[in-house]
Amino acid sequence: MRFNEITTKPPIKPLSPEQARLKSMKDRVKRDQEAVKAERARQKIKAGQQALTQLS
Repeated sequence: MRFNEITTKPPIKPLSPEQARLKSMKDRVKRDQEAVKAERARQKIKAGQQALTQLS
């Protein structure tokens, strides 16, 4: 057995339309979750900065 036969993976078949639709939905959900997480962090930072300006 050759080394490249061991390490290479078989080619990935193209997704069916149904599978592609599910994958795009999952990807969209992940992007949206990251966007929500980033927005919450931004709002926390803004609230902290406002609290600092009120103290001084």
